[in-house]
Amino acid sequence: MLDDLASLEAPRPIVVLTGGDPFKRDDVAALVAHGNGRGLAMAVSPSGTPLASASNLEGIRRAGARTVSFSLDGASPATHDAFRQVTGSFRWTVMGCRLARQAGLRVQLNSTVTADTVHELPALLVLARELGVSLWSVFFLVAAGRGAALTSLTASETEQVLHFLYEAAPSLPLKTTEAPQYRRVVIERSRHVGGEGDFVGPLHEELTAELRWLVPESQGSARAPLATSRRPPLAVGDGRGVVFVSRRGDVAPSGFLPLHVGNVRSTPLTDLYRQSPLLQAIRDPDRLGGRCGRCEYRRICGGSRAHAFAASGDPLAEDPMCPYEPRLASG
Repeated sequence: MLDDLASLEAPRPIVVLTGGDPFKRDDVAALVAHGNGRGLAMAVSPSGTPLASASNLEGIRRAGARTVSFSLDGASPATHDAFRQVTGSFRWTVMGCRLARQAGLRVQLNSTVTADTVHELPALLVLARELGVSLWSVFFLVAAGRGAALTSLTASETEQVLHFLYEAAPSLPLKTTEAPQYRRVVIERSRHVGGEGDFVGPLHEELTAELRWLVPESQGSARAPLATSRRPPLAVGDGRGVVFVSRRGDVAPSGFLPLHVGNVRSTPLTDLYRQSPLLQAIRDPDRLGGRCGRCEYRRICGGSRAHAFAASGDPLAEDPMCPYEPRLASG
């Protein structure tokens, strides 16, 4: 599969070895070295366990990995360990981030937002800054698989969190996963489109007040330089620049959209990505239904196909987690 991906012209894909825990494979460094030797950008996503050790992290860095990503879903052991259902996971994850930095690896931090974890987002941002992460990826819970047992945000709450992230973005480079409407938020806020009432609410007020208290420079203080400017993240998502390959070789638009389009044991991944009818449909904004199909932002957003499928069984339906009413609908 790595050789197949390496046959593509530059820029070649980023390959993320995830799991489970990729460090449970004895050959993970060999896989990284093979992909790196073929010109692929190789990354590893370890679990927060004792296997995220200095020797393992240094081993994948020597093999050619440049980035690792860890999941941290709460700013305290109580929240994160309860979410992951493993006592000690918070401590191991924080230590893994620090050891990765010491090994010379860039660190991405992934945080899942649910009704139970959303209130810790400002403190998580502060922790991410302290750990020196290069990118904070905020995942919006898809009510599928084990996620169905957790409580998602409402569409209104999701919108409020996205506006909070817009205000937090200068403090730390960040992106969203399964919330592509963040691109609309960035564009509209930067152009001063829409009114303040479009996003003001108790959750937004709580998060922004906490952010200003924890990160004073977010409200204009010169205490410390801000990390980045606000820019819309890349327009990639389920099946659009991203695919997921399971340990059995089954290919899906993403790990949150469990619709298999083929298997790499029988068909090259590059062929599946180009030729799958489902992936072609997902990448065609004119085939989207409901509000997503009418939306003026459908080509740069397209809605979360995973949220659409989880709610309706139709991966081309409108995204129920976006409350935006398209202006094109009224001309």
